[in-house]
Amino acid sequence: MIALPSCIDETGDLLARGNYLADRALATVLFLTLRLSRPLFVEGEAGVGKTEIAKVLAATLGRRLIRLQCYEGLDISAAVYEWNYAAQMIAIRLAEAEGTVDRARLTHDIFSDEYLIKRPLLQALEPDTAGPPVLLIDELDRTDEAFEAFLLEVLADFQVTVPEMGTVRAARPPIVVITSNRTREIHDALKRRCLYHWIDYPSAERELAIVQAKVPGVKARLSAEIVHLVQALRRQDLFKAPGIAETLDWAAALVELDAVALDPATVSDTIGVLLKYQDDIVRIRGSKTQELIDQMRAELRSAAE
Repeated sequence: MIALPSCIDETGDLLARGNYLADRALATVLFLTLRLSRPLFVEGEAGVGKTEIAKVLAATLGRRLIRLQCYEGLDISAAVYEWNYAAQMIAIRLAEAEGTVDRARLTHDIFSDEYLIKRPLLQALEPDTAGPPVLLIDELDRTDEAFEAFLLEVLADFQVTVPEMGTVRAARPPIVVITSNRTREIHDALKRRCLYHWIDYPSAERELAIVQAKVPGVKARLSAEIVHLVQALRRQDLFKAPGIAETLDWAAALVELDAVALDPATVSDTIGVLLKYQDDIVRIRGSKTQELIDQMRAELRSAAE
C-alpha cells in the first residue's frame, strides 16, 4: 500500500507525478483531506481540472477509482444499490418447484449479498487490500436536493443503510472528491461535512507548464501562442470560455496538424475545439481573430523584453 503524503510539499509532488500541476493552496487542502479523512468539495468552471484531481490521486496512490457521475433524477438504485429482482424471482420459482418452501429461510437467502447489486457509493465502503478507494462524486450540482440530502449520511459517517440487511459501514473511510460546476448552489449542510476549494482558470505561466507536460511534441513557440490566445479568449464576453481541457485538446489538435504557429486561417479552422457554442464562434471569427492574434503576439513580445 502506498503511504499517504506526510506534508504539503509531498502532496504537491504526488500530484506532479501524475502530471497535475497544483498550486500550494490546492496541495494544502488535499493534504488536509487525506490526513483528516474529510471529503473534498471542489467547485469551478467546467474544464479546469476538478475531476482530474480524483483520477490522479487514484493513480498515484495505487487506489481504486470509483466514479459516480451525477445527473438529474439520480436515485438510490443507481447510486447505492438495488436488488437483482430477476435472479430473486428465479430463486423463488425454483424453491416453489421443489415443494419445500421455508419462507423465513427463503427471505433470508434472497436478500443476501448474492443478489445485491452494489452501485458506486456502496462499493466505496468496501475494504480493499490496496487501501480505501478514491470516490469521485462528479457534478453534484446536476442532481436534485433529495439526493443531496441522502448523501449526508454517507459523508457524515461513511455508512449507508440497506433496510433488508442493516447498516453497511466503512472500516476505513474512502478518499472522497466531490465536484460541482456551480449550476446551482449546494446546501450548506453538505458543505459543512467537507473541506472546500475553488479552482479558477490558471495563470498563463501555469497553463503553459500544463500544456508542455500534457501534450507530447508541442513546440515551445506554438505552446506559448496557444496559451496566450486562450487567455485572451477568456477575457472576451463569451457564453462559455474555454477551460484547461479545451486548451489541451486544441494543443493536441494543432500538433496533429503539424502547426508551428498560429494564423487566422488555422485558428478559424480549429476554433470548434476551443469553443462549443455557435454564437461564441461567430463572435470570434473574422477580424476578431486577427485582433486576438495581434494582442497575443504583443503580450509575448512584452514578456520577452
